[in-house]
Amino acid sequence: MADPTPWMPADAPGEVRKHAPATLRNRDAIAGMLVEILPVTGLVLEIASGSGEHCAFFAQAMCGHDWQPSDPDPTALASIAAWTAGIGNVRPPLAIDAAAEDWPIDRADAALCINMAHISPWSASLGLMAGAARILAQGGPLILYGPYRRQGVPTAPSNEAFDESLRARDPAWGLRSVEAMTRAAAAQGLAFDRLVEMPANNLMLVYRRRPA
Repeated sequence: MADPTPWMPADAPGEVRKHAPATLRNRDAIAGMLVEILPVTGLVLEIASGSGEHCAFFAQAMCGHDWQPSDPDPTALASIAAWTAGIGNVRPPLAIDAAAEDWPIDRADAALCINMAHISPWSASLGLMAGAARILAQGGPLILYGPYRRQGVPTAPSNEAFDESLRARDPAWGLRSVEAMTRAAAAQGLAFDRLVEMPANNLMLVYRRRPA
């Protein structure tokens, strides 16, 4: 499994765009599922956009949607802005910490979060669920992607090794379980919709906002 560093340092002096190697490996598979899950049109909020490469790719592949990238890291925000420059259906990135009680956005038709839960403290996942519940309309999806544990399903050896490396780097990090994520979602009024097996031992989890 790759190093948990979310992106590689810029090679050229003055280059603000970062490159996350996993993006090229997973973006097509994720996009294929987004076409099925997202509403036909609307605003998609991406939490923890990282380098911005995913958002740039999805926005060009799904031009019927408006895309709102975000990240708490100023370096990431600069990279996102650089990758998405000139793409008409991408809004300027927002500084959003998933764990914060207030986000600088009032509504979205869908929320997307890729590879955040395992490289952040549990409070970020709890905040993600609470924030999604605040901004999503009834039926709006929260879509998560990444490596997760499942009760009764053996975890791939590569994911076990990845989990060990994450916890060695920061004890607050590590693979989360589908069951824990689903309980956290339910506590905020988000109902489990589906689990999709994805390449390279990853999963996509989809939750939807219940009626108020």
